[in-house]
Amino acid sequence: MSKYKAKIGLEMHCEISKTNTKLFSGAQNTYTEHANTCVRPVDMAFPGTLPVLNKEAVRLSLMTSMILGCKQPEYMYFERKNYYYPDLPKGYQITQETKPIPVGIYGSVTFECEGTLKTVRVNNIHLEEDAASLDHYYNTSNIDYNRAGVPLLELVTEPDFHSAEEAVAFLEHMRSVYQYANISDADTKKGQIRCDVNVSIMDESLDENNPENWGTKVEIKNVNSFGGVKDAINYEIKRQIELKETGEYDKMEQQTRRWDEESGTTKFMRSKVDAIDYKYFVEPNIPKFKLDPKWLEEIKKSIPRLALERKQEYQNTYGLSNYDATVLVKEREVADYFENCIQLGIEPKIASNWVSGNILGEVNKEGISIQDFYLTPAMLKQIIDPLQKGIISSKQAKEIFQKSITEKKEPKTMISTENAQISDEKELLEIITSILEKNSSQIEEYKNGRTNLFDYFVGQVMKETRGKANPVKTKELLTKELSK
Repeated sequence: MSKYKAKIGLEMHCEISKTNTKLFSGAQNTYTEHANTCVRPVDMAFPGTLPVLNKEAVRLSLMTSMILGCKQPEYMYFERKNYYYPDLPKGYQITQETKPIPVGIYGSVTFECEGTLKTVRVNNIHLEEDAASLDHYYNTSNIDYNRAGVPLLELVTEPDFHSAEEAVAFLEHMRSVYQYANISDADTKKGQIRCDVNVSIMDESLDENNPENWGTKVEIKNVNSFGGVKDAINYEIKRQIELKETGEYDKMEQQTRRWDEESGTTKFMRSKVDAIDYKYFVEPNIPKFKLDPKWLEEIKKSIPRLALERKQEYQNTYGLSNYDATVLVKEREVADYFENCIQLGIEPKIASNWVSGNILGEVNKEGISIQDFYLTPAMLKQIIDPLQKGIISSKQAKEIFQKSITEKKEPKTMISTENAQISDEKELLEIITSILEKNSSQIEEYKNGRTNLFDYFVGQVMKETRGKANPVKTKELLTKELSK
């Protein structure tokens, strides 16, 4: 890419999964593998049915618009996007055009990519209904209408990305925004996130702020995973560079392609000369309505702290490393667990070490959410407090941790005077004195230069106490006694 610069724009689709019902019907808005079980007559476009707008979906879409720094409309309205496809029962989709304003227009997003903050401009974000899904088999295709009518947000960026890594980092950032703001589960495995990618290349030496210098845009439709987005962009950049090098690039017309995962290539679908005319017109069954400024202010105040804000706080206030803070904020539930630990009085660095190490290790091994993990922050404190006070050793703490989650018992029930660590100086000193009295020859060798015998004395104390002696205090007292 030394001679060329990529210009990449994204059209990110994310289902709003946090409403009880769909955008225009009373059908349940939930993911299920049982086909055609979350359907109502409106979703099937039965004659005489009329759409009723879901207020909560509008609220969540406006919240997203605000998070993106967009301008919100004075009036909310919808339009019909007319086209025929088997997954669209009505023969049109209820959506929003970009004029005058959908739920949001002209914003920007700051995100982190490989340790550097980057900003991308948002052209618009609009609310629409999702289509049904098609399952293709050898000689037939089946339609599942569960997805039909699910509220869907489409976010359109300007072509401000220059690499696949930047594009994927943005998508991961937006997924965390949707999750942190409780707008969507944003689960790619459930098909809740899809993406169209626009790619072109231009000469590196030219001014990218001048659209006349941009190359021919190629749109890649319906990429269903972040890994697919990365691979599709890298393939398309390579393909277009080869066209540049052979002198064929200027002959290429603007076109739509699809990503083929099996071959790892993009395939030609149609040229933009043949682009569909959707014949937009205002949806007559949903009159436009004025948005109450007080309601908009309430929505703005309800925006929670997002991942990037939390990460900066973890680093600046709690002194965590960039790596640890990144691990903790990757999933909202993990960040919430960590913050609950802090609220209970656990020191931030200690909480971070336990959450990002022991706890996430177990969560990942079991393949569960941290919300389903047996050991709560309050139970974790039952381990950390006695560890900090020297009642138990770090080895014992780990053993109690494992035993607690295996036997589903609270850690405090496993800590008693019988297995508590010996930290009392008077008790330890008596044990150490007794051992030294029995090892006079080893003491003499130690004083004559065999310093490795110090570990021998430590081992004798541990043997005598069955591993319960506080190792730090044992070493301190031994050093003091052997220096006499």
